Amino acid sequence: MAELRHATAAAAATRASSSPSKRDAEAASASSPLVASPRVGGGKDGARSHQRWSLPSPVRSLLALEDPRSPSASTSYRILLAAIACFALAGLFSAPSVWSRLNEPYLCRKEGIRLHCPRVSERDSLWENPHAAATSWKPCAERRSDEISDLVPENETSGFIFIHAEGGLNQQRIAICNAVAIAKIMNATLILPVLKQDQIWKDQTKFEDIFDVDHFINYLKDDVCIVRDIPDWFTEKEELFTSIKRTVKNIPKYASAQFYIDNVLPRIKEKKIMSIKPFVDRLGYDNVPMEINRLRCRVNYHALKFLPDIEEMADRLATRMRNRTGNLNPYMALHLRFEKGMVGLSFCDFAGTREEKAMMATYRQKQWPRRYKNGSHLWPLALEKRKEGRCPLEPGEIGIILRAMGYTKETQIYVASGQVYGGNTRMAPLRNMFPNLVSKEDLASKEEMEPFKKHVTSLAALDFLVCLKSDVFVMTHGGNFAKLIIGYRRYMGRHRLKSIKPDKGLMSKFFGDPYMPWATFVEDVMITHQTRTGLPEPTFPHYDLWENPLTPCMCRA
Repeated sequence: MAELRHATAAAAATRASSSPSKRDAEAASASSPLVASPRVGGGKDGARSHQRWSLPSPVRSLLALEDPRSPSASTSYRILLAAIACFALAGLFSAPSVWSRLNEPYLCRKEGIRLHCPRVSERDSLWENPHAAATSWKPCAERRSDEISDLVPENETSGFIFIHAEGGLNQQRIAICNAVAIAKIMNATLILPVLKQDQIWKDQTKFEDIFDVDHFINYLKDDVCIVRDIPDWFTEKEELFTSIKRTVKNIPKYASAQFYIDNVLPRIKEKKIMSIKPFVDRLGYDNVPMEINRLRCRVNYHALKFLPDIEEMADRLATRMRNRTGNLNPYMALHLRFEKGMVGLSFCDFAGTREEKAMMATYRQKQWPRRYKNGSHLWPLALEKRKEGRCPLEPGEIGIILRAMGYTKETQIYVASGQVYGGNTRMAPLRNMFPNLVSKEDLASKEEMEPFKKHVTSLAALDFLVCLKSDVFVMTHGGNFAKLIIGYRRYMGRHRLKSIKPDKGLMSKFFGDPYMPWATFVEDVMITHQTRTGLPEPTFPHYDLWENPLTPCMCRA
């Protein structure tokens, strides 16, 4: 009976092993790399020869190591599928964030009022013009020693002209240069120009409060006859300020030399003394003789010198900028034009709260009612102006551009600006990217600055000179200050150091593309600004003499 029961059990085992499901499982086990290979021998090693590596049941069923139809595998299989589905959904929702992290930042990441830009290493050409070695220009506006003077005595000139130099310091500087030029054109005697107060600057500064009068007159003594005051024999001095009979008006902008000879000179000969106002941009560039343009450069770059105390204070400020780190370091000068008046006059749209935008709209309507009208046309106009690059760059925008050029967080920057619209909130992004941002008030004590606070133009003169002495000068918007600085640096040979003029139109396209990778932005900025670094450029019709004095005032070394 025992033998019979043994034979019956053996037969059952044989039938079970011959079933299709059993054979498939054994075949899978034999071929799977996840099953331990059998070993020959006895003992403990032999006992472990048929053991499998332990894997979770759903994984084994997924890899065909276990029949998924079994009850234990079915529940685990559902749990695994649910987990995979959850991970897939999480990955789908987080994919944009992961992708942005891999490519961040597109430009700069903004957190509140702080901008975080990637750190970039300094390039060798940051502080010098990469194309400077190919230039060999030198100043040529000074009077040559062998040049014969054709100046006639004061009593033989055509008469006297009296100029009202309006605007801020730099607008007045241009007016003085033009006044000397038209005096030469008409062979007239120039009365020392009056620096006229205007509604923006509100400053009663005289010529002698800013400029060295003796140097000015003596340097030009062989070119133009200049007197300090109205002649004593002319008793009706008030007429030069108020009387229409003594005023030449309606001179067109950028008038030619011939216009003055035909229309102004006869009246001067008749009246002997005439006042000319307004006198802003009343003399052209390419419609006057070359020697007249050369004379204007002579006045601007050689005859007009600031008073010694202004020059000395500017030297101290520049020296302190170079020694802020304890070692001799280069510094950048940034002319930041983002005052309330400039923002309003631009009629561009800038980031801000609803209250700020409403206040700016009210300000524009009050100051420029004809241009504002009802305000409905301003939004499309603002977009168009920004695309064309006619809007001032915000502090944060110029910071992004400088970072793309390669200037690091350690860069020492001198800021020349008025009161920035928006105050510290508007300045925060730029200051976050470049914490070493200082002004003249930060570099000098109150006692040192006190003598210069009497006149707004004295403070502007300090900014002018510190920017002029900088290793890199950066402008953010047009204007006479930036034009004069760039032209002065070109003329005096400082074009070998950079004067950066950002391409605002191109930048507006970049700022409007949030998906542009940082590397692409950097490459485009570098390529765009290779030729915008302040080198002397050939002149063209209606060129600006103050920004580019190459043709009339410079020559090959």
